[in-house]
Amino acid sequence: MTWQEVLERKELQDLPFKIELNEKGKVEMSPATNMHGLLQSEISSLLRGFLKSEGMVATECSVQTSQGVKVADVAWISKDFFQVYARVTPFPTSPEICVEIISPSNTTKEILEKIGLYIVAGAKEVWTCNLEGEMRFYDAEGAVLQSSRVPEFPKIVTW
Repeated sequence: MTWQEVLERKELQDLPFKIELNEKGKVEMSPATNMHGLLQSEISSLLRGFLKSEGMVATECSVQTSQGVKVADVAWISKDFFQVYARVTPFPTSPEICVEIISPSNTTKEILEKIGLYIVAGAKEVWTCNLEGEMRFYDAEGAVLQSSRVPEFPKIVTW
């Protein structure tokens, strides 16, 4: 399948989990918990607060990668990126920051692969958040102690 075909399939529109495409065009699904949604909302709000004058925040942000379409739970998009790709779905390159909230169904291997895919596709940073709210930050060099783009972002997300 292509991403456009996924978007057009009515039976795939109201599923209670995230859909992605692998490199062969097969649908991959991961169920989301309510905690996943709460963390997604809180991370979005924090990012918007820190960077609101420089761009915008998107949730469920589809990105074309070398291994198919992946969907970042949260992404920060600069004004320049938005001007070029605002109406494109999926984005042909990663926004500057992509965030993955780790669900119980995600394996470490899968998350590390997604981090690499977003970086190769153009992300400057990829962040992960586990269901306890613990944040981890990555750039092209690997794991880093904090975000260089948003150094004040908390290492643990709470509300």
